[in-house]
Amino acid sequence: MPGLYRRVGVETSVSTASPHQLIKLLLDGYFDALTQARGAIQARDIALKTKAITRAMRIVDEGLNASLDIRVGGDLAKNLSNLYGYICLRLTQANLHNDEAILDECVKLMTPVREAWIAIADQADHTPVRGGLEIRA
Repeated sequence: MPGLYRRVGVETSVSTASPHQLIKLLLDGYFDALTQARGAIQARDIALKTKAITRAMRIVDEGLNASLDIRVGGDLAKNLSNLYGYICLRLTQANLHNDEAILDECVKLMTPVREAWIAIADQADHTPVRGGLEIRA
């Protein structure tokens, strides 16, 4: 039952979130997945490690990177896209080699992005998204 309550809570958060809040939820999910992956590596739980790293990669690629608009975002969007590609490569390597040091690197690389995103919260549009995710950097 706790998993069901958590899923309902996440779905409620997503359905009422502003575009800014949606990216924050993705970033939070990324960091949670890496924490879970680290624990799985330490516990030698290969299935859980793979699931957690795959989740982090999907958040980066299908969530964060897919939300970028290179035409509008210019160099910032290009740099973020390059960063996200590099992080996905490193996460693949962490998965292959059960390497916690690579997970640490991925946390360090994404931490400034998360901090910057939190810092602009007051300037962000807090209008809830309806009918789809449209976030452009």
